[in-house]
Amino acid sequence: MQALLTPNEISKLSSDGFLFLGRLLSTEKVDFINKRLEELMLSEGEQAGRELLDSKYIKHPKEAGADRLADLVNKGEVFDIFYTDPKVLAGVEAVLGMNYKLSSLNYRAAKPGQGNQKLHIDWKNSYIQGVYKVCNSIWLLDDFTKVNGATRIVPGTHRSSLLPEEAMEDPWASHPDEIIITAPAGSVFIFNSHVWHGGTTNQTDLSRRSIHSYFCSSDQPQQIDQKRYITQETKDRIGLNGQKILDVL
Repeated sequence: MQALLTPNEISKLSSDGFLFLGRLLSTEKVDFINKRLEELMLSEGEQAGRELLDSKYIKHPKEAGADRLADLVNKGEVFDIFYTDPKVLAGVEAVLGMNYKLSSLNYRAAKPGQGNQKLHIDWKNSYIQGVYKVCNSIWLLDDFTKVNGATRIVPGTHRSSLLPEEAMEDPWASHPDEIIITAPAGSVFIFNSHVWHGGTTNQTDLSRRSIHSYFCSSDQPQQIDQKRYITQETKDRIGLNGQKILDVL
């Protein structure tokens, strides 16, 4: 699978902790996905993202500054690509090796004037050296710009022996080495989730939308217990390869 990435891409992912995978979704596909997400937000209402509340591995599942949806695995065929795309899986394998599974598939939309997050990592907020446990991909459903709440990343920090709160006086503040992800809607970034990262403030009057397909190594618990939520319809649709990625065989 890693053959789908060039040696230079694998090297960049290893050194920087993140990689731009290109524009994997057409404008028409992005529009279709956003329409489906709008339908889900309306139908779920105050219960949107409720599946995250059941997870004992997410400390703060309700984020006031962003709209959330969870368990997209079971909410339509349109979301299958987010955890089965070969190029994304090649990036996951480059970070985690061959033994991995989907941890969660969630929607996050930074609200106008909100969405700021402190720099953090996604694995128990603790440092481990040399062996990585989590890997994330961000699917851009709007253009990411420097003013609409795009994700910031501090390159190379997945190899640091310090956490953001240990190295910085204020992990909410800007870091001198951080970069802001900017790219058109339909683009995908993959990043080693041990790299320091966080959302920025959306300074526009529109929500900034994205989907996160978050993976973990096979020995780790999933954020969303896929076996608990999986429907027979989903299992039939995704086949054995998809079931393996979800760890529901």
